Amino acid sequence: MENNTLISQFQILPFVINADSKLVLFSMVLFFLIYFIGVLVNILIFLVICLDLHLHTPMYLFLCNLSVVDMCYTTVTVPKLLYILLSGNNIMSLEQCFIQAYFVFMASTSEDIVIFIMAYDRYVAICHPLHYHHKLNNKMCILFMLIAWISACLNSSIMLNCILNMFFCSTTTIHQFFCDAKALFNISCGGRNMFYILVYVNCLIFGLIPSACNLMSYVQIIRVILHIKSKDGRRKAFSTCSSHLAVMAIYYGSGISVYMTPPLQHYNVLELILTAFYTTVTPVLNPLIYSLRNNELKRSIKNLLAWF
Repeated sequence: MENNTLISQFQILPFVINADSKLVLFSMVLFFLIYFIGVLVNILIFLVICLDLHLHTPMYLFLCNLSVVDMCYTTVTVPKLLYILLSGNNIMSLEQCFIQAYFVFMASTSEDIVIFIMAYDRYVAICHPLHYHHKLNNKMCILFMLIAWISACLNSSIMLNCILNMFFCSTTTIHQFFCDAKALFNISCGGRNMFYILVYVNCLIFGLIPSACNLMSYVQIIRVILHIKSKDGRRKAFSTCSSHLAVMAIYYGSGISVYMTPPLQHYNVLELILTAFYTTVTPVLNPLIYSLRNNELKRSIKNLLAWF
């Protein structure tokens, strides 16, 4: 579909690109470390889960998928940002911008669904343990993951189609470190009503509703855990659930705070920081939170590292 625009390129303007050279260098090192650590830890978790047969359970299958999504999330945005900071060339063609926006949508939607499925996994495991292997057998797990990725692709296609129907006139500067949907909305000069509606529908379907469902399920989970007589059983259940609650709170909280607020007509540093946290820091924190609180995963990681 041909885009309704009078321009051929965008100017990506990260909040540090015009700053002091030391701040630019610091930002480059910081984002490189975030990206490097995130990819390294996610690859490590992916390999450990694939190689250790004891971890071939639904919970770790979903965690493995989350690691893949997190790697995609940071890979879509951070390398391009590092190139901009290193070269000073912050020009991005329409095609590059829209492709990047598509994959950001896809990673975001996938992560929303996977985190929701992981909450369902914990709910069934703790509240309905006798039905766990029936409700979350191999076929159901594969089906859940297919639903997550197919839904992400469909949602991204719909959102991208709305972007392609927006008009971009004279303003080409995106005050963001990647082609963010909200930043594109802010500089558009027409054809954005449907996109505005879809953003809020997305926040409702993939943000507020899953958050509410997860919180209700965790109320029931906590009730069940408190009735567990074994201290080790309670500790293990709380450890697993607290890790997921932390991931859920960080991801949904930062995402909703960015995209549920009305679009602004001026530069907003807080929004840029929240977006950076949502798209780059959160994918790094997710595997760290899970691995630090999970003894089985830590043991498998140590065994894998002992081979080298």
